[in-house]
Order: sequence, then structure tokens, then C-alpha cells
Amino acid sequence: MSGGVDSAVAALLLLEQGHQVQGLFMSNWEEDDDGYCTSAQDFQDARRVCEALEIPLHKVSFAAEYRTEVFEHFLAEHRLGRTPNPDVLCNRQIKFGACVEYAKRLGAERFATGHYARIAQTGSGYRLLKGADSAKDQSYFLHSIDPAVLPMVLFPIGELTKQEVRRQARHAALPVFDKKDSTGICFIGERPFQSFLARYLPAEPGSIESADGVIIGRHQGLMYYTLGQRHGIGIGGVSGVSEEPWYVAAKDHERNVLIVVQGREHPLLLNDSFRTGPLHWLAPVPAARTLTCSVRVRYRQADQACTLVWNQHRAEVALRTPQRAVTPGQFAVFYDGDTCLGGAAIEYVAPGVSARSDAPVRGMSI
Repeated sequence: MSGGVDSAVAALLLLEQGHQVQGLFMSNWEEDDDGYCTSAQDFQDARRVCEALEIPLHKVSFAAEYRTEVFEHFLAEHRLGRTPNPDVLCNRQIKFGACVEYAKRLGAERFATGHYARIAQTGSGYRLLKGADSAKDQSYFLHSIDPAVLPMVLFPIGELTKQEVRRQARHAALPVFDKKDSTGICFIGERPFQSFLARYLPAEPGSIESADGVIIGRHQGLMYYTLGQRHGIGIGGVSGVSEEPWYVAAKDHERNVLIVVQGREHPLLLNDSFRTGPLHWLAPVPAARTLTCSVRVRYRQADQACTLVWNQHRAEVALRTPQRAVTPGQFAVFYDGDTCLGGAAIEYVAPGVSARSDAPVRGMSI
């Protein structure tokens, strides 16, 4: 129970299906000296929902586990100039790791959340499927959980749209029926990102350069920027060039230089291939080392056709259509239709579109 409308309706539906339901609230971030963390209010909202549903509510803190298993990795990735996605690691290590084990100790037989995803039982095991609402599907964030937990997990709202969830919450007079969706860093909340990160990673200023090497400004540290970023770069008017917006295209770590280009669709922002770390499979590991499937390189992206060549240590991905700002540290998540096959962290992206015209597998090496 997060204190939001999705988990509230999930609990409501489970009760209507005849389950014995208890709520479990996690408080995993204890540093709230700047007022951005909403955990205290979220707990009160979860308590009000459980009172309305007449179910007990447990409260647990995994702050220590979150710090060591999620947040330290988050900082380490930023130190390397990558852009991590802490929600993925939080789901794997905390929600569907430590929290599932805690629920078992409480006597739980099943573990349910308000994620927009589905689980299907097939002849060869359980599969993670996309949520029915394509605009809210959260399978991307769930791709790295342990497949061994899938038989225990329920996603009661996976077949619903967000509008249907709010409608059911309103009909049941749940006190959070119109509560705004949470955003920002998992459990930490929405806050000014650069100033928050600077509390842990001090500034390392350097030059901002155009693609042809002209110095046009100063950055505060490569870890504060992400590929494709437009706002917050800090470039004013540049003499002799158009007023078209500037975007982050690359990071030169050896020289501590941020490279920027003008135009959202500049060729240096488009990529048609990248390399990942080891793949985490949710579906059975395929026998073939070459796979034609689809991929998402960020949340809320349409599936993109790709060819995947993989081994135990990494994968090479060739995209049929070049994608904008494929970013190291983010995750590539692979699909076969609605089925989430698994995914991996993006480790290397060659700047700009390669010379390949059709992304042939034969041009890739493992």
C-alpha cells in the first residue's frame, strides 16, 4: 500500500475476489530535511484507505537496504557519467525482494501491488506481460525482478486503464480517488535533481563544446546531465549561430567536456546500435544466440524492432529504426508481443548513426 489510488484499488479488487487482504506500507527514505519526501503523508493516506476497506496495515522500513542496494548504485552510476534508473533496481531489490520476504514472514501466501502489468501462467511457467493500458504499462520497470517470485505475485489492476481505476476508487469512496500520481526518484520524491545530486556528488566543472569543438559554455559536472537533455544546460546566446535549442549529445570523460548540438533530431542524437551488460531473462533463456524481437530503451517508448546478439556477458543490439538519445545507464527491455523477455543495462552507445543501412547481424561481434 503506497498511499496512492493504484494500490488502493488493487486491495479493493482483491477483497471483492474473496481474498483475505492485509496492507503493507514501506518507508525507505529517511532523509527528509528539505520537505520533498512525501512518505509521512503517503502513510496517512494508506492508513485511511485501509480503514475504509477494514483491513489491517503494517508498516516497515527498508531504508538500510534501499541505501546500500539501490541508492549507492544510483550514485556510482552517476559518478561514471551514466544515467541510472533507480525504479528498476528498487523493484528487484526492495519491492519484489526484501518486501516479498517480509510479507512471507507475516504469513502471506500471495503478494500484490498496484503495478500496471499482468502475469500469465503458461505450459512452461509464468510470464510477465504488459499492462492492458499501454499509456501506463509498467513492465519496463519490472523486467529485472526474480522470475521465481512471479507465481506468488498478483497485479489486480493490470487489465484496467487508469481512468477505470480512478472510476472504481471514486465509486467505492476511497479517500485517494483523486490523489495525484507520484513522480520523481523512487521513494525519494520529486525534487530539483541537480541540487539533490550535488549533496552527494560535488561539482566538477568543465567546458561545454559544440560538435566541432568550439567552447560555448561551462558545465558543473558531467554527472548532472543526460543525453538528449535540453533544459538546464546553461547555454545563453552564442554568437554566430542560430537560436535553435541546444541538446546534450555526448560526454567526453577524459577531457571532462560536455558536447552539445542544435536541433532535437541532430544526427549525433540518433543511434541505431548499442551494447548492454549481461541480460536478465524473465522468459526461458532462448537456445539461439541471435534473436529478432522488440525493445524499449526508455519508459513510455513504443516498441522498436531490433536484432539481439547475446552471450553470458553482454548483448549487441541493432535497431531497425534509429532512436534518439539512447543513454548508457538506462535499461534496454526486450519484448515478444506483450511478453516481457527481460532486459539489461545499456553500457555503450556509439555517437550518431552508424554507416550500416540495414543493421545486419553479420556486422556485429560478441
